[in-house]
Amino acid sequence: MEKILNLFREGKTAQAREAMLDANTVDLAEFFDDMENDVEFVLLFRILPKDEAAEVFSYMDVDSQQYLVEKMADGEVANIFSSMYMDDTVDFIEEMPANVVKKVLNNTTKDRRQLINKMLSYPEDSAGSVMTTEFVDIKKELTVSQAIARVRRIGHDKETINILYVINDYRKLEGIVEIRELLLSDDDQILEDLMDKNYISIQTTDDQEEVAALFKKYGYLSMPVVDKENRLVGIITVDDVLDIIEEENEEDFAKMNALAPSEEEYLERGVFDHAKKRIAWLFFLMISATFTGIIIRKYEAVLQSVVLLAAFIPTLMDTGGNAGSQSSTLIIRGLALGELKLNDCLRILWKEFRISLLVGVILAGTNFLRLYVFEKHDIKISMTVCLSMLLTVVIAKVIGGMLPLAAKKLRLDPAIMAGPLITTIVDAIALMVYFGLASMLVL
Repeated sequence: MEKILNLFREGKTAQAREAMLDANTVDLAEFFDDMENDVEFVLLFRILPKDEAAEVFSYMDVDSQQYLVEKMADGEVANIFSSMYMDDTVDFIEEMPANVVKKVLNNTTKDRRQLINKMLSYPEDSAGSVMTTEFVDIKKELTVSQAIARVRRIGHDKETINILYVINDYRKLEGIVEIRELLLSDDDQILEDLMDKNYISIQTTDDQEEVAALFKKYGYLSMPVVDKENRLVGIITVDDVLDIIEEENEEDFAKMNALAPSEEEYLERGVFDHAKKRIAWLFFLMISATFTGIIIRKYEAVLQSVVLLAAFIPTLMDTGGNAGSQSSTLIIRGLALGELKLNDCLRILWKEFRISLLVGVILAGTNFLRLYVFEKHDIKISMTVCLSMLLTVVIAKVIGGMLPLAAKKLRLDPAIMAGPLITTIVDAIALMVYFGLASMLVL
């Protein structure tokens, strides 16, 4: 990449262009993203051929893309976006401010603009919003030789030609044919006899997380997207699914750590934006934590009578919160991967109960030895702490296992029922159990 820049600075434009054409497209996009001289950035990008420029542009980060569009002439914008795949174009438009979107739409053809607007009208995170319209469709009446001729004629600007989609006169999907099947079949064989009718298709309104699960289950490289009348409107390819998986993982990670999801990079977001993304959850958790204070005040007489009880509160609360977080994390993961369903509720409850009993007995027994045998605390205090720990672990793991399922039932993201929220709930329950037992056993 340094060689390319040196050639360009020496005025050897043709050689710099050849070197860029020999470079990997993704690496070249990263090279442009890292360029600090804005003038060189624009001039160097302009010497790329039309198709190569469009491909490199699609891999650039949002800031570089926006800067280029703002600096390019209308004709250059038209060349870039006429060569870009539709899904990449829609992704770009979704990220851009109004003035950039207007410039792009003004420099696209009427038909392409209608397609863009149609894809933008699909619900966010739906299959329709991430699909591409660049695919090869064929009629079932064609012979193998005719189908291959069609692929050669229109396949150059399609995102993939590995799978061909067989449609009827009303654009209804009837089957699929792999390009390998065509190449290995006789020229005069009819596609209707070759096509696979047991295909899996996706509805335009299907959630993108469900789409990713289907790709994982069936191992496809691309899948057709159809409307309610089974008319073929697009396809989703495996590279789109990788982006979906990354996006969903980032969203779940944020929610599990009490953060509002954001697609911007950490250093690209301002301090106030960071604060805005965090404050809502922190405020909610702070209000929720006031219940812990209320419980402590309610049992103030118990604490005053046996001050030593206060020393064990952090241990109980931390153990309960950690136990609940373990269960919730595993259940959230199982739901996300499709390993667990809502109708597994009773099986999950029974399993988490047995696990919590085993874990709780071990933790409580170990603590009893520490408190009573080694630290010589009173038997009643030792029993109170250890029984509280056992009950807290059992309750925490059961709650941690059930809350994500409850969220799924209510059509909420199970990830919100993760660490911080579980910990807040379990803290309050642990204190109630602890002071309740202390009132009975110690006083």
